[in-house]
Amino acid sequence: MKKERSTEKRYKILCIGPLPPPVHGSSIMTDYLKNSAYINERIDIDWVNLSTSRKMEEIGRGSIKKIARFISSYLKTFGFLLKNRYDRCYLAITCHGAGFLKDAPFVLMCKMFGRKIIIHQHNKGMTADVDRPVFRWLLKRVYKDTKVILLSWKLYPDIQKIVDKDQITVCPNGIPDDVPHYYLRNHTRPVLLFLSNLLEGKGVITLLDACQILKEHGYDFECRFVGGDTIEIDKFRFNKERTSRGLDDHVVYAGRKYGEEKYQEFANADIFVFPTYYDNECFPVVILEAMQQSLPVVSTNEGGIADIIDDDKTGKIIPQKNPGKLAETLAELLDAPEKRKKLGRNGKEKYNSNYTLRKFEENMFACLTEDL
Repeated sequence: MKKERSTEKRYKILCIGPLPPPVHGSSIMTDYLKNSAYINERIDIDWVNLSTSRKMEEIGRGSIKKIARFISSYLKTFGFLLKNRYDRCYLAITCHGAGFLKDAPFVLMCKMFGRKIIIHQHNKGMTADVDRPVFRWLLKRVYKDTKVILLSWKLYPDIQKIVDKDQITVCPNGIPDDVPHYYLRNHTRPVLLFLSNLLEGKGVITLLDACQILKEHGYDFECRFVGGDTIEIDKFRFNKERTSRGLDDHVVYAGRKYGEEKYQEFANADIFVFPTYYDNECFPVVILEAMQQSLPVVSTNEGGIADIIDDDKTGKIIPQKNPGKLAETLAELLDAPEKRKKLGRNGKEKYNSNYTLRKFEENMFACLTEDL
């Protein structure tokens, strides 16, 4: 007896976006999409890597290798479009600065072939360029008649001069749940954890200043900074900043951590601290990771963070660049271990409901196939 063939339409989509390395929020989420069994079982996808950098140090710097990678990706896209009739083209592009000028030709090429376009907005900064004549002209042509995926409605003001609300679909990030869970916390000496590259905009100096205030008020704690050092704050500057505040016995720079080592850092922490004011901060995956590990999160109202953290329920939202308020908030949590546990439990529940990888995959499938 012959097996009956499914009559369900199988869509064909061209996906163009940054893939790791280097590892950052946009490339991580694009990689999850590329390797999603849930998506690939339902859609035929061809992929083009939009990233011209292979290391974090290459981002923002020109080189012959990067030019060659751009040309290769552009030609690959052109070849795909010549050979295939796609139902839609999905592009995860940069929306500002030189990155936008690099990525815009890919969108315009897809439009030239008459394809429906969906742009996934993993970054912000359009506001800074929208009134510059060349950018405004090009932005209007790139975003005209496109569907745009935002990570949060809180990010819409950045693009509202170019993109209408009826073009928007919101799809939050999500992360895998098949990770270690250790929960070795509530130490006699509480542990604060910062996990990101060492950049001033991520709040590194703000947190060091807050740690100095906590120490001066008699609090005993350990604050661990985990992440890569940068040209802006290398390990030598970090150690100098730490020593100048008298924090050698309270602050540790642990360097980069990946895989199980990273999850051990989450497990050994009591509070996750991320006092960011980074211009391009949108929907930090690291906050989702902390909530997944039942950690209370202290962060700022930058990008879509206030959509992730419910103030005083799953964590605390504090003003940016305010070491005094950060120290006051951390002191409140250091004094209340049961409250820390409660905030962490609530954060874990919210993660389970909204930010798992399967939830992201289901939402993305809907975004990719809507109106087709």
